[in-house]
Amino acid sequence: MERFELEHKLKEEIRSRVLGDGFMKIVQSVRRNGKQFKIAMRPVEIGGEKKFQAEMTDDKFVQVKNLSINQAAEGLEEIIAQRGARDLHLMTAKGDLHIRVTRKGKVTVSRSAEMDRVVTVQPHDRVKKLPLTSFDAEPFLSAAGITDGEGRIKASMRGKYDQVNEFLKVVKEALSSWKAQDDKPFVLVDCGCGKAYLTIAAYLFLTRSLGIKNVRVIGIDRRDDVVSSARKIAKNLDIDGDVAFIEADIATISEKELGVPRADMVVSLHACDTATDEALAKAVEWKARFILCAPCCQHELQKTLADKGAFAGLMRQSILRERLCDILTDSFRAMILRILGFKTNVVEFVSSEATARNIMIKCEYGAKPGQSGPVSEYLNLRDYWKVTPWLESRLEGLLSKYFARFD
Repeated sequence: MERFELEHKLKEEIRSRVLGDGFMKIVQSVRRNGKQFKIAMRPVEIGGEKKFQAEMTDDKFVQVKNLSINQAAEGLEEIIAQRGARDLHLMTAKGDLHIRVTRKGKVTVSRSAEMDRVVTVQPHDRVKKLPLTSFDAEPFLSAAGITDGEGRIKASMRGKYDQVNEFLKVVKEALSSWKAQDDKPFVLVDCGCGKAYLTIAAYLFLTRSLGIKNVRVIGIDRRDDVVSSARKIAKNLDIDGDVAFIEADIATISEKELGVPRADMVVSLHACDTATDEALAKAVEWKARFILCAPCCQHELQKTLADKGAFAGLMRQSILRERLCDILTDSFRAMILRILGFKTNVVEFVSSEATARNIMIKCEYGAKPGQSGPVSEYLNLRDYWKVTPWLESRLEGLLSKYFARFD
């Protein structure tokens, strides 16, 4: 028997426990070159059929696969055949088995007392709950550089992967009240699309997961390098007929450049400073029904906000002043959109671990514009701080008639 190898009888015990009745989970951790490789496998039920889900963690890379019984048996042989220092923990209804192999090759085995646990394999739909796993997203993830050559999510891109998934969940939720019209395409415009992770993912999700047949997606960015890159990805995925990218400034883009007279949904993910306001203004002018906006930095209000009485001490600290201005700016934005007839909600759309800029302004047109309550609330807050928000100036032509009654 070779060094690090398990005895034949122990191998057979592992096989019978995993492939027999009552199997719950097996986890093996291998230490090599100062890093840890871990594989876990557990039974799941998918579409009424018994499967095994394997999760492989190689340092910071994580890959999940659903296996048939035969594939699981092959994977189990790989687990058993591992060499080097390692720990194996196997759980079944009747008890646990723990095996430790030291760096010198010594094998220690311990078994729990006999148990009588009930094993219930629940239908597994966790993968389906992620928008990017509800269709074959691998070609996109690979082309966008989110996964490596083996289909694993890169550690540096995990935050972006989570962020796109959460954004697509919001898109799906927003569209729960929307009904497709056969004679009109669903038009989504991404203002400040950057590298187009969201733009392309949104198109694929809308068409391949939600089944919307007539979709037109347009990404706008003023940087020629990212627009060129986004066009290349869309072409490689053979979706460039429905997904277009325009090199333009959000503030100056014309309806002719946009190519459509209206938009059903306008999204803006982390457009800097007043570019967020311009995206919101364009959404209003394009008569968008839905607006999904995750603001980025807000510097404009900081330049004009005076030290206000009891807030003077707070505003003396630059980081607190910045955060206060962020809150005020997003409050003004949400209130202006409410005045203009949008049902508006400000939420955290993703974990702060994925991005510190995790606030989203969600809007759907459908309220009565110019109601006295929202107007008076806005004016009271604005006048208290003695500022004129940039978005108010940008949409003055639409807002002035509602404000006139309070002059």
